[in-house]
Amino acid sequence: MTLELSQLSKAYGQFDFGPVDLTVDEKVLAVLGPSGSGKTTLLSLIAGLASPDSGSILLNGRELIGQSLEDRHVGMVFQEGALFPHMTARENIEYATATSDRVDELATLLELGEVLHRKPPTLSGGERQRVALARTLATDPDVLLLDEPLSSLDAPIRKRLRDELHSLFESLDIPILYVTHNQRTATALGDRIAIVRDGEVEQAGSPSTVLTRPTSRFVARFTGNENLFEGAVTDRTADGARVRFGDIQFQTTTSDIPTSAVTVCIHPSRIEVEAPYVADSDRTVNTATGTVARWLNEGNEYRVDIQIEASSLTFTANVRPPTFERLALEDGSEIKVLVSQESIHLIP
Repeated sequence: MTLELSQLSKAYGQFDFGPVDLTVDEKVLAVLGPSGSGKTTLLSLIAGLASPDSGSILLNGRELIGQSLEDRHVGMVFQEGALFPHMTARENIEYATATSDRVDELATLLELGEVLHRKPPTLSGGERQRVALARTLATDPDVLLLDEPLSSLDAPIRKRLRDELHSLFESLDIPILYVTHNQRTATALGDRIAIVRDGEVEQAGSPSTVLTRPTSRFVARFTGNENLFEGAVTDRTADGARVRFGDIQFQTTTSDIPTSAVTVCIHPSRIEVEAPYVADSDRTVNTATGTVARWLNEGNEYRVDIQIEASSLTFTANVRPPTFERLALEDGSEIKVLVSQESIHLIP
């Protein structure tokens, strides 16, 4: 199955969505963007809940625009589940399928067997979302759309259900669009990510590419890249380019930058830290020294701001707990920063 959107557009008063071109095969496309960027509009147009002003929506070459909701074979899971509160979980799922065997199959798949007799108000948030997903899958959709189904759940439940969805999605051979504003959810579930801004797709690609090779400053900032510095290319070679920003010169493997003025982009996860007295084992790695300006424990990692020596620059690094504890980092600690040439991205 392949879903193809071509020049899809829709105007809502002062808001213009599109034109959008996207292709989704039998994988998960995570749609990430700020509130009001057009994420839900995208799903509504595909599902048939709204009509586009122009463009086409093809599913395996079949035009969906103009088709009834039933004939589209598109399943959608809403943020709050939209379950019938007066029906049991089993009755909610049965509403979408004619066979009890299918209900039992989905209940086993989504671990709902023990709650099928209960009504939605008595279920936990995670259980309600699994029932909503089971009801949608009971229709055997050719496309699955999910509109922030985990956003209202507590963090532990959200993480557990995210893990369950990852396994489930791998077993479905249909295009899946998963809308979220949560970067961790997008990278965990998406085979590809599309960043949406002001009704347009700013960038689409693999999670690694979008996070470490953003095509614009907006994408860089929105995906948590705090290390953005205005710089200039000072030299070009067959192996890359030399770039100056602040009082630093770093080597990068990037060589196809058309302009001299650039924004230097280094994702916090790509910065390594070491004690200042440790010798460099790899001479191709860019290094600088500095001191810890501040740090924050974010649970699974530390966010460390490093004031670069004799410079106005501050680097932000994501440091894993074993490294943080081994170096005994605290405010004022001297530290060495290591950045590989491949980790430096230049935005024209």
